[in-house]
Amino acid sequence: MDIYEAVEDYLSRGKGGCLATIVKKIGAAPREEGAKMFIGDDGRFYGTVGGGCVEAEVWQEAKQCAKAQTANILHYRMDGRLVEDEGMICGGNVDVFLEPIHERYRSLYAEARDLEKRGRSGLMVTRFSGGSLSKSLVLEDASVVGDGVPDELKASFQSYTDQARPVIDNGTIIEPLVSYPFLYLFGAGHISQHVSKIAAMVDFNTVVIDDRPDFANRERFPEAQEIIVEDFRKVFQRLTFYGNEYVAIVTRGHKHDALVLEEVMRRPTRYVGMIGSKRKNRLILDHLKAKGFEDAALAAVHEPIGLGIRAETPQEIAVSIVAELIAVRRKA
Repeated sequence: MDIYEAVEDYLSRGKGGCLATIVKKIGAAPREEGAKMFIGDDGRFYGTVGGGCVEAEVWQEAKQCAKAQTANILHYRMDGRLVEDEGMICGGNVDVFLEPIHERYRSLYAEARDLEKRGRSGLMVTRFSGGSLSKSLVLEDASVVGDGVPDELKASFQSYTDQARPVIDNGTIIEPLVSYPFLYLFGAGHISQHVSKIAAMVDFNTVVIDDRPDFANRERFPEAQEIIVEDFRKVFQRLTFYGNEYVAIVTRGHKHDALVLEEVMRRPTRYVGMIGSKRKNRLILDHLKAKGFEDAALAAVHEPIGLGIRAETPQEIAVSIVAELIAVRRKA
């Protein structure tokens, strides 16, 4: 369960808890700044701030944080400590910010939860003094959920998200929430195996979809965010499209490619690419045009999928596909 999804779940059931975030790190530590963990008031936890003795201490302090409803920063020196979950010796210092979750910020947590699904970024701004909290979430369009922020912070939105790590200054924590786009990868053949690996390396959340469990499984796709074994038409009842999703259609046959493309064309996306020869793809596009799809929408489909680098092997084709995904993401 996602951190903010867990927060939403607890609040919906009238329960509480505490969020722990690494806001500063000096030297060697198992997790980077921004790493987050939610500890429910029932002792269950989601995420990690590094494991080992530090995390155990954070867990203990978080229970007090939730009970007292006060925020504070914990300072840890890890001189020579063995971090059990990582199997390494750490000698750095970390500051962990603990904050109780509040019902009045429920809409803010829900918005943060949905940012990644929509492929959007935001700034979580938390001001604390004497244990009390004030929270705001600044969105890309400069709108604000929560208590409000100064205009100059809105103007600096891009500079904060570019550095992708929390900034703490005089009782204010500014935490970039940077999302990674979802890639719906239809087909679990050899090309898809390599696409999934390379896409994960460049921060795409890959969802592999196929109707064959012998192909769509964790052994073949260990890095995938999710693997769905389902009929290609029925699976659309389970998929969410916010308009920032990337879709790569590389199924085992023209029939499945056409079916998937037709369903995808009915939904908002950032990118749609379909494998196959120009002749085969033209037949599919002409079929969809006859069914009423507009020329402009059909022209936006990347076909044949991938950049034109004369790729031949599955590995080379995968490189060309992911390169095209990057080009679209970076607006190249």
